[in-house]
Amino acid sequence: MSRELSELYRSLAADADAADLGVPEVLRHHTDRRARFRAAGGTLAVALVVVGAVIGAQVVTRPPTSVAVPAGTPTPTPTPSASPSASVTGAPSSPPVSPTTPGRSPGTSTAPGGTGTQPPRTPTSIPDRAFFAVPSANQTGTAPQFRDEAVLPGLCGADIGSEAVVDRRTRLLIYKLPQTPKGYVPDGTYTHSITIYRAGRADDVLDELRQAVRDCPEQKLPGGDTAVRSRQRLLPDSGFGDESVLFEMRSAGQDVNGDPTGVQDVRLVRAIRVGDVVTILWEQGWEGTSSQRAQVDADGRRAVTAIRRWLG
Repeated sequence: MSRELSELYRSLAADADAADLGVPEVLRHHTDRRARFRAAGGTLAVALVVVGAVIGAQVVTRPPTSVAVPAGTPTPTPTPSASPSASVTGAPSSPPVSPTTPGRSPGTSTAPGGTGTQPPRTPTSIPDRAFFAVPSANQTGTAPQFRDEAVLPGLCGADIGSEAVVDRRTRLLIYKLPQTPKGYVPDGTYTHSITIYRAGRADDVLDELRQAVRDCPEQKLPGGDTAVRSRQRLLPDSGFGDESVLFEMRSAGQDVNGDPTGVQDVRLVRAIRVGDVVTILWEQGWEGTSSQRAQVDADGRRAVTAIRRWLG
């Protein structure tokens, strides 16, 4: 054995003798204590695992506990989330539908009186097409002539609506009845006028006309025999334009020489309002003939149709 190895053994032996390795009882006591600690630690670990599993099960299975909300506390309203298609594709949502008034179609304008149509506009001039065309059965071969004539017979000097006139045109119209053969004398003439009044005044004009007829039940006819007098009275009338006034003038008939015929001469006058426009048909006969109500009614309807077509 070499000298270095011998010295190494002697050094190890000296270190071993100096260290206190303890008696066997002490070593056995420490060993048993470490074993008990390891056993207790394992048992504690198992217990902790079991307790955690039980608590987790209770958390999973326990129903949510309701929290009482004090009275008067506002409940927040959940905000609806966007639809999946909108969030993915970015397509815009449908616009809201505006509510409409029950019983009324959207975008529809209702005129006064509930008719659902707009009132006629107020024009400023009167074209030829505003006058009705005479049917072929009533034509005499003489074309209507536009003249500056009185539009109404005198009613005890009443001045009716003259200050509200915007425009006026008057024509003389000669006609025959459908049953009258061609070549015979005409059956009557009209002074036919159309007048535009200032907005809102035409209905007043018709009221003034009604009152003028009531205030003038009888008067002397202008010209001719001063003994011949005319009696005026209102007649029931409806179904023409927005409103109408019909009255008659009745007097003793005369022939072309001014001699009495022994029959009553009846003239009919009708004023019809369409918006701010008034048309008047004043039937004046022909050589002592009297007005025929059926013909005056038919021509009144033609006059209204032409005016409505003009006003559009």
